[in-house]
Parts: sequence; C-alpha cells; structure tokens
Amino acid sequence: MTGERQLTLRPPDLLAIPLVGRFLRWRHARTSAQTVLLLLALLLLYDGFFGPSLAPKNVAGVLPWVHWRGLVVLSLLLLGNWFCFACPFLLPRRLAQRWFRPRRAWPSRLPGKWVAVLLLLVFFWAYEAFDLWASPLLTAWVALAYFVGAFVVDGLFRGAAFCKHVCPIGQFNFVGSLLSPTQVTIRDPAICTSCRTKDCIRGRFSSQGTLLQRGCELGLFQPRKVGNLDCTFCLDCIHACPHGNVGIRFRLPLRDELDPERNRSGIGPLTGRTDWLLLVVGLTAIGFLNAFGMVSPVYRFLSWLSHALGTSNEAVLVAILFAGGLAILAVAVVGASWLTSRLARRGSTGWVTRRFAYTLVPLGFGMWAAHYLFHFFTGALTIVPLFQSFILDVTGRTLLGEPAWRLASLLSLQTTSDVVVLVLGLGAAGSLLWTLWLGRQEAFTLGALLPWIVVHASLFLFGLWLLAQPMEMRGTLLG
Repeated sequence: MTGERQLTLRPPDLLAIPLVGRFLRWRHARTSAQTVLLLLALLLLYDGFFGPSLAPKNVAGVLPWVHWRGLVVLSLLLLGNWFCFACPFLLPRRLAQRWFRPRRAWPSRLPGKWVAVLLLLVFFWAYEAFDLWASPLLTAWVALAYFVGAFVVDGLFRGAAFCKHVCPIGQFNFVGSLLSPTQVTIRDPAICTSCRTKDCIRGRFSSQGTLLQRGCELGLFQPRKVGNLDCTFCLDCIHACPHGNVGIRFRLPLRDELDPERNRSGIGPLTGRTDWLLLVVGLTAIGFLNAFGMVSPVYRFLSWLSHALGTSNEAVLVAILFAGGLAILAVAVVGASWLTSRLARRGSTGWVTRRFAYTLVPLGFGMWAAHYLFHFFTGALTIVPLFQSFILDVTGRTLLGEPAWRLASLLSLQTTSDVVVLVLGLGAAGSLLWTLWLGRQEAFTLGALLPWIVVHASLFLFGLWLLAQPMEMRGTLLG
C-alpha cells in the first residue's frame, strides 16, 4: 500500500546491548576474558601438582570436573560458545605465533577432524581407565599438556590449526553450539555484496602492508557462514569488518543447521564430511558411555567382563566397554539407515546415514548436559570450602574462614533430577523434530522414518534409566 512502511523483524543483536556490546567491541575483550581463565588454570596447575591428593579438597579435582563442565553446557544451551571465546590455552599460543611466525599449512594427510576425533576417544577412555576425576596430579598433567599442545601446534602451523583440527574441547563445543541461541553472523547481506576488501576473512592491513587485525583464522567467510560449526566466537570478524556489518544475533537453535546438504563456508556440505559424521556419532556414544561409567551397574558388568576374559587390567576393560558401545551405536545407525532406504525405496544406506546421523546431536548433547548438570547442581557450592581450604593451605590462616565442607548442592536432589530429565527430554524432542523435518524434505513417509525414531527412543529410554541410577557424587566429599 502507498505510504506504508514494510517492517522487517530482525533478531536482537548482543552488540546492541549497551554494556555488553561495548565490552565485546573492545579490542581486548577476549584477552581479558582469557586472562581470567588463565589465572584459574594456573591455580589448578599449582594445586594439582602441590596441593592435597584428595580430589574433593583440591582445585584440580573439583574445578574442571564439576564447575567448568557444568558451566560449559549451561553456556552452550543458554548463551553460546563463550568458553572458546575465553579459552586460556590460546594466550601462550599467541606467543608461539609471534616467536615462530609459522608459514606451514596443516598437513593435507590429516584433514578435518580426524586428529580431534581420535583425541576425544583417547581422552574419555583415559578419564575412566585412570580415574582422572579422582587424581588432581593427573588432571594437572592433562591441563599442562593442553597448554603445550596449543603452543606447539600453532607454533608450527599457520592459522588456528589447534582449534580447527586438534582441540577435543573445541569440537565438543562446536557440536554443542548447534543448540545455542546465538551466532556470529552478518547484519545486512547487501553490504557484504558490495564489499570489495573482504576484511572479515582476509584481515585488515595498513597501507604499508602491516596486519592491523586478523580475519577469521578458521576460514569462515561471514556472508557464506552457516550456523556455529567451527566458530570459536573469537570475534576477529567483528573487529575486522570496516562496515560494522557483523553482529552476534539471537536465533532459534538448530534453525540454520537442519539441512546437512547446505554448503557451509570453511566446511562444505556436512553430507560430504565423514569426519564430522564420526565426530557426532562418537560424541553421542561417549555421552551415554561416560554416564554409564558413573552408575553401579557398570561395576558389575566390568567384574563379569574381567572374569570372562581373565584380566583385571582396567585400561583394557574400559577400552572394550567403549569399543562395544561405539560399535552398538554404529550398527544402530547403519541399520536404521538401511531400513529407511528400503522402506522409502530411495537412496542407499550411506546416503541416508549422511543425512540422518546428524539428528543424534540434540539427544546426544542432551545426555551430556543432563550428566554434567547433575554433577554441577549437586556440587556447585563446593567452590566455597575449596577456596577456603586452598587459602588455609597456602597461608596457614583462615582468611576466608574455616572450610565449610558441608556445602555441596546448589539444588535439592529431587529438583536436580527433574531438571536433568527435562534436559534429556528436550534433547530427544529436538532429535525427533529434526528427523521429521528431514523426512518431510525428502518426502519420506512416517513409516520410512520409524527406524530412526526407534533409535532415538531407545537412546532416550537408556538415558532415563541411567539418570534413575544412583550416580557417584564426584567432586564432593559425598563421592
């Protein structure tokens, strides 16, 4: 109608919030956040190497396994990938880049996520096999290895090689951020179309050729970036864009990730990425296995397995447990894909797998979140006596008062149980809706989708059974 103005509703932008936006636009925002976590990491290293050996009384025995993990999943579900933004391991890495000025590209023989997938499997196997949660000393060594790994990898290879190809924590955050309510994205596509410099990806240089601001080191070109995969929220693109056309907008979780055939800058179509597929399936399986490792039935199973094989080597037994769990889920995924392709009379088993395996993400991350939030809510207040004890050990004085070891739970056990079941249920609902959406896109009948619905339902019921079991209170004196 003449004279009428057409209103376009745009999602809110974090950078438009006065104090928050001002901080995030500050050039040293990330460094300041990383410095805070670096100080906590140094505290963890000190207490891990020199503090008490009893894990619930040691910063290295509690902070990473109770508070950090719980806050990571809360951040991913409620805010975004802000722990990659504040990652302390990248501060020493900056020194490596300045000292060595790496020019080598990441080896083409180790593309994508293959190294990270292997490290994820090794880490979670070691977590259970060597009881990392119960050993502050081993935890400190793992943290130190992380600092050294980031320093060495990014001292040898240009760009953000450690974040993109190596870091297991980063891959966990990338997958979890599919469910995040925010993403770094452009504001006005027309401005990007007319832009000639592409500073968001290339970086901004002075007239003498000096780099003033990095572009995206993970190779995500903002106009063609889709969702949060591979995005560390480093905000380099925001600082590099000369037009101020990059923001941090709220969004409906999963909205941009539903179509695995969509071409993504820096990644390509997910249907062509076997490494991403294995990362998703592996993380889903380990999410349930990790929770299974903390309930009493696992000890009966491992005892039976020990007698059956004639070995008491825990590392071997846990490796068999993990291999078996991964194999079961892999068979379920391939079997569901085979049945769906036959019932739909369309496509091959591999074709279906490469589309529908990603629907495991909401349910798999729901299991991770439910598990980690259980430990967080039952042990969040241990931070108080933990630091009281640390100050007492270091200074010999009760400057923060006598350690109040009675403090542990943030919520009642019943409330915590209700919350984690709700989180798992929301994950299952997300997987179901994603499956139905894909089925509609491919014109599949509900009957053809039934195998995948059965897989999701089975995992959901297994997750409910796990959450109903008495779980070890790791990180507290109750555990």
